[in-house]
Amino acid sequence: SDSGKDAGRFTAAWELYKAQEDVVAVCKEYNIKITLFHGRGGSVGRGGGPMYLAIQSQPPGSVMGTLRVTEQGEMIQAKFGLNQTAIRQLEIYTTAVLLATVHPQCHHALLHGEVVMDEISDAGRKYYRQIVFETKEFLQYFHEATPEAELGNLNIGSRPTRRKSSGGITQLRAIPWIFAWTQTRSVLPAWLGVGKGLQAAMEKGHRDELRAMYKEWPFFQSTVDLIEMVLAKADMPITKHYEDVLVSQNVRELGKELRDEFHVTEKHVRDITGHHKLSENNKTLRRLIESRLPYLNPINMLQVEVLRRLRQDETNPKLRDALLITMKGIAAGMQNTG
Repeated sequence: SDSGKDAGRFTAAWELYKAQEDVVAVCKEYNIKITLFHGRGGSVGRGGGPMYLAIQSQPPGSVMGTLRVTEQGEMIQAKFGLNQTAIRQLEIYTTAVLLATVHPQCHHALLHGEVVMDEISDAGRKYYRQIVFETKEFLQYFHEATPEAELGNLNIGSRPTRRKSSGGITQLRAIPWIFAWTQTRSVLPAWLGVGKGLQAAMEKGHRDELRAMYKEWPFFQSTVDLIEMVLAKADMPITKHYEDVLVSQNVRELGKELRDEFHVTEKHVRDITGHHKLSENNKTLRRLIESRLPYLNPINMLQVEVLRRLRQDETNPKLRDALLITMKGIAAGMQNTG
């Protein structure tokens, strides 16, 4: 959640993994039974994703017959709103916990797995922070290209979008940070920095090892698969349309750099997975994404126009209502929203 906003999705996931390993080691040394409490968000950028894969990819020894989880927001309704769905979810939880307990997955057989992960994390974090916190045009681009500012005026959240009125990205809560980028179909927080990290590892000659890690290490596989899913849901032409209509000329060069980085990330992810197309191993997901596009794309076009008009007439209640409807439509189509 917030660690992902501070350092990028990949670094956040890796640091949490190592922290869990350390906790497990200490508890084992002092013969303490541990139950880890996971607070999961709905989106990949906030720690969400398929639960079975998430449990299977936990560090060895961190799931020993027990697991505590909190689900948030729209995910409670989606997973437990109907009896049959709730039973199915509980079956998934139970099966995954039992398998993780009986057959814990270990990555230490991989020769330099942790070294490669540290290299990916370091390069990815540096680029992420360079863009988000050190590029002076980024804040302006974020405000203009996404409906972030308008989110605070809509009565759709349980808390204010910011902890303080000032402070830029630092004071923005994790949910609106993810939600705003998801609305524009870029889903930037979930993949920014990943491409640079993978590229750095590739340039150091770790290509074959990365492919082996993907095949043999559930944690790395689930991390890459989730990023691949996000890339498959993103749509750079739609993102560019938001930029063309809403963003000032002086910051559009940043938008081009971000779109180029998206394609670099896609290239390296497909190289590691061996997929010719994103998520080609998940035909159900591809079919779901493609079936929503005839509805989703027009809603994005409408949202851009509503935002353009609303920024010229901020007090118009009809435009505010229209924006809320488009936000709900896009959130329903994209699913992993915040």
